[in-house]
Amino acid sequence: MSWTGKILRINLTAGTVKTEPLNMEWADKYLGQRGLASKYLIEEMDPKTDPLGPDNKLIFATGPLTGTCASTGGRYSVITKGPLTGAIACSNSGGYIGAEMKFAGWDMVIIEGASPKPVYLTIFDDDVQLRDASEIWGTSVWATDKWIKARHQDEMIHVSAIGVAGEKQVLYSCIVNDLHRAAGRSGVGAVMGSKNLKAMAIRGTGGVKVKDFKAFMAATAAGKKVLKDNAVTGAGLPTYGTQVLMNVINEAGAMPTRNSRDVQFESASEISAEAMAEPRKSDGQPNLLTNQACFGCTIACGRISKIDENHYTVINKPEYWHASGGLEYEAAWALGSATGIKDLEALTYANFICNEQGIDPISFGATLGAAMELYETGVINSEITGGLELKFGSAEALTKAVELTGKAEGFGKELGLGSARLTAKYGKPELSMTVKGQEFPAYDPRGIQGMGLTYATSNRGACHLRSYTVSSEILGIPEKTDPLATDGKAGLVKAFQDATAAVDSSGLCVFTTFAWTLEDIAPQVDAAIPGNWTPEKMMEVGERIWNMERIFNNRAGFTAADDRLPERLMKDAAKTGPAAGLVSGVDKMLPEYYELRGWTPEGVPTNETMERLAV
Repeated sequence: MSWTGKILRINLTAGTVKTEPLNMEWADKYLGQRGLASKYLIEEMDPKTDPLGPDNKLIFATGPLTGTCASTGGRYSVITKGPLTGAIACSNSGGYIGAEMKFAGWDMVIIEGASPKPVYLTIFDDDVQLRDASEIWGTSVWATDKWIKARHQDEMIHVSAIGVAGEKQVLYSCIVNDLHRAAGRSGVGAVMGSKNLKAMAIRGTGGVKVKDFKAFMAATAAGKKVLKDNAVTGAGLPTYGTQVLMNVINEAGAMPTRNSRDVQFESASEISAEAMAEPRKSDGQPNLLTNQACFGCTIACGRISKIDENHYTVINKPEYWHASGGLEYEAAWALGSATGIKDLEALTYANFICNEQGIDPISFGATLGAAMELYETGVINSEITGGLELKFGSAEALTKAVELTGKAEGFGKELGLGSARLTAKYGKPELSMTVKGQEFPAYDPRGIQGMGLTYATSNRGACHLRSYTVSSEILGIPEKTDPLATDGKAGLVKAFQDATAAVDSSGLCVFTTFAWTLEDIAPQVDAAIPGNWTPEKMMEVGERIWNMERIFNNRAGFTAADDRLPERLMKDAAKTGPAAGLVSGVDKMLPEYYELRGWTPEGVPTNETMERLAV
């Protein structure tokens, strides 16, 4: 079977490394990765634990298909209690390190306690050691990756690391692996920094076995054909990446702009996928050089870009002249539309800094947009910002702010708090576009009503990847629904949430679901591991995971009052586009959602639901 059956447990306080067997009973109930690691977290840790205290745990987890030849089978997740939200956090990443963990012989790594000094963890098959990180503490993700490979004289080592932002506990700092793939949301990097853990370096020389090789090869081959023949996964994402959505969402009137004061960005076309592919006037080269795939992926949606060497951001900085991870849709929106900035090179530079220092571009850009509104309305001034003129549309403000935030210096320390804490500090909490303290991404709930309910009920704070109803409401996948209607959206959101929880736990990328249903995924899982893995069982597992996460949050102190959107989206109607005159109808959808979930009107899973799902 594709499980290694082994877990590493690292106690940083004691400096110990222990091995234990994977709980196979839990694996059958929660599948893997997001679900299984969350089960470990909720069983082993008090949900009221301080996220940045030593009692919080940090779990790196793979799924049963991680490291296999299933398309996109390179995913891993980081599970912890998030410091940005105080809720359960599960941050998913691609690249290669998830597969490398399996090749080294481990399904999961559980990090406990806090080291008295900076350390990094090496996992070279069965050789697992904590090593002194004093030489790389205070350096970037990129420098750390380079240093570790040179120190161990092995370019094939894969590294997950934090930058200075994680060390200084910027509340939305990331854990970046393979230079520009990231476990990006909810502040998992800050948790890693609080534990004085700089990096995890892995080199595996083994392989991954499956339960039924012949059935597995047939199932994965069939799945790859479906992906290839699909217009989104076979053409759109490989060609344009997620940035293909920039003009689509803008035209739909669902592009949160200038801290959600508007729903359309007049300069969206200038920062779109099409713009990235156009030759520059200065040097004739495009911003986008090529696409890139994560381990085992046949979609290859990743972007590799290069900044114009004549652009003000890098003209005297040759260290940024190389190609690196380019703009995805969410980053382009947050750094561009949310701040009103149309300078594509400045956005790319800011994205490079987010990769280099390990900060979430969604939360950073949205927080900067809130700060710009504070500045333009006179709530804060240049004396408070240290001379930064935080005006909407200012590329210079963006690039300076991201540098400061990446190192938690000057006003960057305040930006590093996230928009909820920043706006509350200055007496304007209503200017924070967040749910449960986490900034919502690139879809305005007035123009895509299902996303409003998605944000409000997401267990990790506002998130699009927990229930991507954009597939149905905008793209018509698996069937077209009206983005401006609220009827039927409660059921749609629940179905997306449950299915996504299962996919996130399998080791596969959620982007496969533009083409695949659980009918395509279940046969791959069933051929890889023991158990009768039908689409129905996977859906039930997804529902079980969703309820378990909700229980964690309830025990942490969250209530139905936290399932709400910012006041602006509930009271200020969209001014332009198809949604003109509309506000979010989340209040209409939420009671039906609770009922469909089998929860009380207060948002608590009933005893009957708990018993049915055996949570």
